[in-house]
Amino acid sequence: MDNFTSQAQLKLEQVNLFTKLKSNHQGYPILRDISFQVFPGERIAIVGVTGAGKTSLLRLINRLSEPTSGKIYLDNQEYRQIPAIQLRQMVTLVLQESKLLGMTVQQALEYPLVVRGMSKQTIQQRVSHWLEQLHIPNDWLGKNELQLSAGQRQLIAIARALIIQPKILLLDEPTSALDAGTASNLMQILIQLAKTQQTTILMVNHQLDFAQKFCTRLLHLHQGQLLTDKPALEVDLASLQASLIKAETQAVEEWI
Repeated sequence: MDNFTSQAQLKLEQVNLFTKLKSNHQGYPILRDISFQVFPGERIAIVGVTGAGKTSLLRLINRLSEPTSGKIYLDNQEYRQIPAIQLRQMVTLVLQESKLLGMTVQQALEYPLVVRGMSKQTIQQRVSHWLEQLHIPNDWLGKNELQLSAGQRQLIAIARALIIQPKILLLDEPTSALDAGTASNLMQILIQLAKTQQTTILMVNHQLDFAQKFCTRLLHLHQGQLLTDKPALEVDLASLQASLIKAETQAVEEWI
């Protein structure tokens, strides 16, 4: 595979995101006063109960959503000054339910490189590399979305993101539909990518023990606010788990 080094510094300053209401009111806060900085090669787990704002945070960083207030910087450049397409080539998001948009697996994997005008040889090399690394069999290549399981679609979406070689990779529950062996292989690949290529990885994950093994740093969101930002080894997993269970129980009771 062609060699690359992927380095980027990300910074959020007092970022707020509110729901958009038809009235003149600002709306309900989804994220409130979020500030943190991310450096090349960091592996960051984002945890919190359902509705804490985890996916919304990833969407903001990828610019699928715009902040109501506050600023986001990529390599010291305010990210709204970077064209959206260019930004997403550097900051790539893989959602839980990714689509192939009517393409076959092979077309979906090649398309991001085709639109960049890369040579057929480079495209073939990158696709072949990630098929091998992620243990994706060649007989998937001619299949479409309806012929793939949820886990297979998830793995293809991750492969498509890795093929792009982004500076920052945003993953929303990337192992939710994967079997244990595939998930373990993926985590080892991501750890190696962060170490050798300085790719920054932010991952939403509900499995705390899994997240702690993977990440170098952990962010805990609750009701749109950043409660914890610590190195992974300094996090008390038992206390955090108890806090998440309590918050989840309270959220359920509020809906009853």
